[in-house]
Amino acid sequence: MPHHDHMVRLIRRWRRLAARVELLSLADRFWLTLAVATGLLVHLVYLRAHAYPAYGAGLYLAIAETIAAHGYALPATVDGYTAGGVPLAYPPFAFYLAAAARDVTGLGAFAYSRLVPGLLVTAALVPYYYVARELLAAPRRAGVATLLFAGTPAVLQWHLSAGGIVRTVGLLVALVACYAGVRLFRDGGRRWLVAATALFGLAVLTHPVYAAFVAASYLVFFAGLSRTPRGLARGAVVAAGGLALAAPWWLQVAATHGPGVFTAAAGTHGGLGGGPARLLTEFVYPVDFDAGAPAFLAAYAGAGYALWRRRVLLPAWLVAAGFVVGKPRFLFVAGSMLTAVLLFEVGVPFVRRHTSRRIRPRAADLAAVALVVLAAVGTGTAFAAGAVDTHDGHRSQPAFVDWADHEAMTWVGTQTPPSTRFVVLGDAAEWFPLAADRTILVGPWGVEWTTPDRYQRQLDRYTALSDCDRASCITAHLRALDVAPEYVYVPKATYTVRGVPHRQSAVMGRSLARSDRYRVVYENAGVLVARVTPVRSRCHPDASAGACRSTRTSSGRPPTKIPVVV
Repeated sequence: MPHHDHMVRLIRRWRRLAARVELLSLADRFWLTLAVATGLLVHLVYLRAHAYPAYGAGLYLAIAETIAAHGYALPATVDGYTAGGVPLAYPPFAFYLAAAARDVTGLGAFAYSRLVPGLLVTAALVPYYYVARELLAAPRRAGVATLLFAGTPAVLQWHLSAGGIVRTVGLLVALVACYAGVRLFRDGGRRWLVAATALFGLAVLTHPVYAAFVAASYLVFFAGLSRTPRGLARGAVVAAGGLALAAPWWLQVAATHGPGVFTAAAGTHGGLGGGPARLLTEFVYPVDFDAGAPAFLAAYAGAGYALWRRRVLLPAWLVAAGFVVGKPRFLFVAGSMLTAVLLFEVGVPFVRRHTSRRIRPRAADLAAVALVVLAAVGTGTAFAAGAVDTHDGHRSQPAFVDWADHEAMTWVGTQTPPSTRFVVLGDAAEWFPLAADRTILVGPWGVEWTTPDRYQRQLDRYTALSDCDRASCITAHLRALDVAPEYVYVPKATYTVRGVPHRQSAVMGRSLARSDRYRVVYENAGVLVARVTPVRSRCHPDASAGACRSTRTSSGRPPTKIPVVV
């Protein structure tokens, strides 16, 4: 009997729980299935086209490895990126997630950063649909908005690529937080207050830009859904509670590096706000009449239509996301919804008015919606495949490394001493400290957490060196910058600098081979590695400049003699 009573109580509890769960309607299941299928399609196309991940995540994965190496305690710095390393002041949640996932699965760095972001993008479409359903009040409109969002190049660029191992975790958390925020400011209730507070705290622990997006979104939701003293109090509780939940992290970082580490990072990458110039950089300049332009124009048209109909919430959200956060990808959280509104309230009626009477209105409506959705999804898949021009007039989703870089970095990691310092030309430098386990002396990655001036100085040094097309250029910059590496790592063919393709001059290889300043110790089809021979003056302190001569000297261990790999 006691066992029977226990089972009865369990059954009653289960029934009470089931009664509180909102069951998915047939329409919800249809649109969510279609959205997930679209996300997986885009991801599979991306994987098919990219043997190595687009853009970079070397620093992110180096942070994750450093955390794992410290027994999952939070270290103070990350080595390898500039001579003294960089402060580990990044919010840690995504790095702990990556460290644990790689420990469990055994995935390598390139494999993890190639496979995981697309899965996270697909997962993020689910909360996006629910946010859209709450704000558009119709599953069909929410479903179309979700499909448009899934195929938008500005959304895919930084979420599907390698850095999505952090940014797309931020996107997923932010969208779930937005859903909780809409429910909180519209419906109230203690459970939504707790959920919104916890999710805002998690956003703070995931990525500063996505936390700023959540904060801006909550302000818009307050103004549009609950402009009351009670709504203001709920917002204050969420802000204070979220920051309190994240306090163990930010207090430790502030104690280790000083509170200025946060303001230093905010002073780079555009920061928050930005004055009237931000309106141009985020709303005008991105419309470059490339494959991504129709998404911007449709979102702006939808915002104009909504304002004409005196619906302010979504246009205000679009402007807040672009102006406050300053990243075009955030425009389309509201922008895709505005495009769906425009499609159903302007596009579909237009098609009905201009369609032959022999065609059923519903068939015409479906055809119009399907055409727009297919165009958006087609653009997204082409973008993921790197088949369209969207990045400063160049092909989308470029990879920072290829097999030649992977092979060369493996050689470096086995054939040079661990203390060896490098200067690496091109964006392969972002992956180099992780893949080769050697230090780069020049590079901006992670330096934003020091000072804006130091970040800009490293960025200028990196771009100047990466633009070199001959050995004398490298030598001049190393002298001017007072940088003394033991080796230089030089791409031979096509490579990228800040994501923009460059073509290395054939002069570079010949000039390195002929120079008495460099000795090529490794070469394959895409990379040269050359040992730098320091110059020691043979002048007497009182000798004139004209009587001065110099000679090459070798410092440290001579390089291993190996056959050149072509």
